[in-house]
Amino acid sequence: MNRLGRKASETLIEMAPSADDDIAVLTKFKLLQSEGEESNGPLCETLSTAGSEVPSSSEQGLSSTETTLLIPDRQVIDKRHQSKDSIFFRDGVRRIDFVLSYVDDLNKEWEKKLERRKEFESNLQKAGLELETEDKKESEDGKIYFVKIHAPWEVLITYAEVLNIKVPIKENDIPSMVENPLDCMLTPFRLPEKVMHPEPDYFTAPFSKEKQELYLINDESTFFSPSMRNRIVNYILTRCPYGTEEGKKKFGIKRLLNNGTYSAAYPLHDCQYWKKASDPNCDNERYTLYMEWARFLRFYKEQPLDLIRKYYGEKIGIYFAWLGFYTEMLFLAAVVGVICFLYGLFTMDENMSSKEICDPAIGGEIIMCPLCDRECEYWRLNTTCESSEYSHLFDNVATLFFAIFMGIWVTLFLEFWKRRQARLKYEWDLVDFEEEQQQLQLRPEYEAKCTQKKKNPVTQEMEPYLPLTSQAVRFCISGTTVLFWVSLIIASMIAVIVYRLAVYAAFASLMENAQTLQPISGLLTPQLATSVTASCLNFVIIMILNFIYERIAIWITDMEIPRTHMEYENRLTMKMFLFQFVNYYSSCFYVAFFKGKFVGYPGAYTYMFNRWRNEECDPAGCLIELTTQLTIVMAGKQIWGNIQEAIVPWICNWWGRRKARNNPENLYSRWEQDHDLQTFGALGLFYEYLEMVIQFGFITLFVASFPLAPLLALMNNILEIRVDSWKLTTQYRRPVAAKAHSIGVWQEILNGMAILSVVTNAFIVAFTSDMIPRLVYYYAYSESDNSPMSGYINNSLSVFLISDFPERNKPKTNTENFVICRYRDYRYPPDHEKKYLHTMQFWHILAAKLAFIIIMEHVVFIVKFFVAWMIPDVPADVKAKIKREKYLTQKILHEYELEKLKERLGQGDKRATEKEFIATEGRMELSRAM
Repeated sequence: MNRLGRKASETLIEMAPSADDDIAVLTKFKLLQSEGEESNGPLCETLSTAGSEVPSSSEQGLSSTETTLLIPDRQVIDKRHQSKDSIFFRDGVRRIDFVLSYVDDLNKEWEKKLERRKEFESNLQKAGLELETEDKKESEDGKIYFVKIHAPWEVLITYAEVLNIKVPIKENDIPSMVENPLDCMLTPFRLPEKVMHPEPDYFTAPFSKEKQELYLINDESTFFSPSMRNRIVNYILTRCPYGTEEGKKKFGIKRLLNNGTYSAAYPLHDCQYWKKASDPNCDNERYTLYMEWARFLRFYKEQPLDLIRKYYGEKIGIYFAWLGFYTEMLFLAAVVGVICFLYGLFTMDENMSSKEICDPAIGGEIIMCPLCDRECEYWRLNTTCESSEYSHLFDNVATLFFAIFMGIWVTLFLEFWKRRQARLKYEWDLVDFEEEQQQLQLRPEYEAKCTQKKKNPVTQEMEPYLPLTSQAVRFCISGTTVLFWVSLIIASMIAVIVYRLAVYAAFASLMENAQTLQPISGLLTPQLATSVTASCLNFVIIMILNFIYERIAIWITDMEIPRTHMEYENRLTMKMFLFQFVNYYSSCFYVAFFKGKFVGYPGAYTYMFNRWRNEECDPAGCLIELTTQLTIVMAGKQIWGNIQEAIVPWICNWWGRRKARNNPENLYSRWEQDHDLQTFGALGLFYEYLEMVIQFGFITLFVASFPLAPLLALMNNILEIRVDSWKLTTQYRRPVAAKAHSIGVWQEILNGMAILSVVTNAFIVAFTSDMIPRLVYYYAYSESDNSPMSGYINNSLSVFLISDFPERNKPKTNTENFVICRYRDYRYPPDHEKKYLHTMQFWHILAAKLAFIIIMEHVVFIVKFFVAWMIPDVPADVKAKIKREKYLTQKILHEYELEKLKERLGQGDKRATEKEFIATEGRMELSRAM
């Protein structure tokens, strides 16, 4: 293959119609790229103003058969003799890199859409892309036109240089790591080597058209992977103009999709997922991914990350790498959580508090004050026997251990992920890839909406910009909208609290029996019944608000007109996360830190809006209610998320393809099959990350109240990986490949939540659980040496004289003529001179709680920072490989330059080239020395 004789100007293909046979043919190469366009101005923008318009085949009114694009020295292949499941043009040679589809709806904008398509497809051809149109008569429903796009070699190498794509230059000669002797134990979890590593390991360098001899180009048709090809074509499509409307230049496939000019734009899957393609030139990577990765029966197998990256691109690959690593780390947290839960289960019978509550001689003789005003009656403490026993499952000494453990686990997870991410960056050629490079690539929407221009200090070129005044106005509107919706969440939470207070009295009165003072069920207490129903109601409100706000957040982010794609994603991420943080966690924060803390005492209760009496915690504590709230919201979100992600797309696809699914292959083409799939969308990964980060918050912020939360998350994530892979491989069109060297802004969000989790868990242990009051009683107030915790329940309940009840609080009936009742607090009895004031024990407990918070936070933070300091972000072997690759790359490039200089020395101009030769050799020597 001779590439040396090509001129630098032969980079783009210009297509023109033939006057003789009305068939577009390949005519000539022409350089149409002006100076400075690589960094900012797309090629096809310049092309749209140069030369005559070249109509596409569809413009000329030709049938799909008549518009076949020819390659010199090749004949047209009869369409009837080619499988419609093929991913190639009708000639069987040129690969389909992208597909556009549209429907000719004869409405008032039909002519305008037709003109847009003519101009757009003409400019695509001027940019060097080759088009082939399938007439609507050839489609399964007889309504849809399909425009197939192929990027020839000259276009690929031009934009590979623009996009700084790295390609192989030399096989990797660094020996692989020494095998771990324990790897044999992991054999059942391994995938075949061909699946795990579909390509050899190479040293790579950014592509340059002038240095093609350096690269390992065996076959031009396969040198760039399909994901690279569709990324390049998408880059052109998003920047290609289609005319001027309302005095503004319009461009980009996204706008054409939004205004209905085209109905879809997507790259093709390489085959059907359930069987291999009959074409021997097809890689069948989709089939391999489905068989080895997307089926649930493979849940115990490792993920083929290299194949995922090759097929879908680095951005999707890094998501599945993070999700897989997160799931692996959850296994350790789940095991420790289960051990803590089992400890609580096995020590239930040893819990002195629940024994005293259940004892008829102790708990059965303690008369508690009414749970609500007027309607509720007095009740006996032993009616909460079962709930106090179950509360011990989550409120025991293991709770403290698990809270500290999870604070350290979070640090280990984040630090080891950095190392894993660094290894992937090297293996996937992302070491030199910086997100800042993408700052030079403006969003097409930004370029279209910003009419004013100023000089970019980096590129020194004129580019669009948004005036500061306009930015300020847009940010004010955006900020106000976000604050309004956050306030709406808080208002809805207050409404749920009002519901809890209103129905609490109803439940309490219904579940009491005036004669026996026993509830209908020993387990279903008024507190628990209120908590369960309120949690379910809160979950429904969360889902409704979340559904509406997603659309609001996208709208206000679009209104801000972010400059780059990275800036757009970061702004949308912060808006969505802030909203969902408040939406999902506000109810848990209420139960953990507010419920039962501002109740008052009998005769001086605290009321919300002077009407509803604030809720009290169960005598066994509020921790069991926090556990209930967390379980319902977390489990409900995960179940609903899986239904949305798996069942809804499957039903939509089944409904859309209920007729075509039985058609033979020759009537249902590859592009039609993909057209009937769902669209993954630019924000598809955003929602996946958001779902997992919210789950991460549940298992870190409130894990002290529910040690089984990591186990629920682990089970969900095992299913989540297979659901995500299944839907991506079978139910969605192939996403456009995109590069990413990290999980982006989500890393900072996870770091922030890790720090916040230490604080919240410390407060949960101190103020929500009963651990600190028990410890204070054990060491300072216990009266029995043989059984230090005996008498704790009586000590934790204060006495109230029933005759002191105001008329507003006093029950209507007192059939047994009780004189006193008990309530949960530390206050002086009615016969004390400091009647109903807090006792010294209350202040001792408060001081112990604050001291515990300070000590726990400092201990955990010191350990976290020490662990983070001990674990380097980049493994030593990866650092060595990066240096080795940089050295070899520089050496190869320098040697190439020397060879070129030697050729020039033989052609004259010796004085100039000799100096250059000496300088280049000196640079090589310095490189070796370094």
